[in-house]
Amino acid sequence: MESSYEKLNFEFVDKEKKAAQESIRPSVSYWQDAWRRLKENKVAMISMVTIFVIVILAIVGPYISKFDYSSNDLINSNQYPDKVHWFGTDELGRDLFVRVMYGARISLSVGFVAAFINLTIGILYGGISGYLGGRVDNLMMRIVDVIYSIPMMLYVILLMVVLGKGLTNVFITLGIVYWGNMARIVRGQVLSLKEQEFILAAKAAGAKKSRIILRHLIPNCMGQIIVTLTLSIPGAIFTEAFLSFIGLGVSAPMSSWGTLCNDALSIFKTHPYQLFIPAIAICITMIGFNLFGDGLRDALDPKMRK
Repeated sequence: MESSYEKLNFEFVDKEKKAAQESIRPSVSYWQDAWRRLKENKVAMISMVTIFVIVILAIVGPYISKFDYSSNDLINSNQYPDKVHWFGTDELGRDLFVRVMYGARISLSVGFVAAFINLTIGILYGGISGYLGGRVDNLMMRIVDVIYSIPMMLYVILLMVVLGKGLTNVFITLGIVYWGNMARIVRGQVLSLKEQEFILAAKAAGAKKSRIILRHLIPNCMGQIIVTLTLSIPGAIFTEAFLSFIGLGVSAPMSSWGTLCNDALSIFKTHPYQLFIPAIAICITMIGFNLFGDGLRDALDPKMRK
């Protein structure tokens, strides 16, 4: 008598055929998948390498040349680029290559310090506002609205006039007014996450509010936080360059890219290279950070995950 399997024409599949029909996809984490997508974005990877090269040059560049950024040599003033002075010299005979590399230190340090302050204040302020909600949220967001009601550049100029020139005062000024956008983004993310099941489970387990914000909500906002942080760095660099350009930035003999552009204005028609070189450095840095930020945003978007 035939078995029921034979009547229904069932056939047992051996292990080789079964393995051939299976499509196996290795298990990857969210960050591993984001890194894979970022590597596929050639523009973002080129931008990341460009940023890395600029940072390395800012660190070691001043040590490559035998010249000092503040030493005057009036005999060799306004020399065009040659084998000795790779970027030429300014009107005081100072080597422009060393000053551009040293200016990269100043400009990048402003960008990174402003980003760190933006990260610290913005995350805590936005996280607390979004999680507590109610009157606390309304009050905290109204403060941000007041800050946003006046153009940020006007705040920065007024604060620099009050505090005076200097790199430290640039850090303080940007730290006071630069965190508003981060706070808004973090607040929006927290508002969308705080009613999720894992937050309710943490509350049921007796977790404190500070632990829920720092250990559960903020880590789940890291995608948006990293993208916002990356895109805020070129804005801080441009703000510092503008302040130095109008004479409110770093003090002489320190040089930033904005200071170099300002110094070259008076002799721009006869020695245009003194303006073009620092201006090109600003453009390359800002484009690099913006393109890298765009690629990072696409890589960290869960909707793009395959």
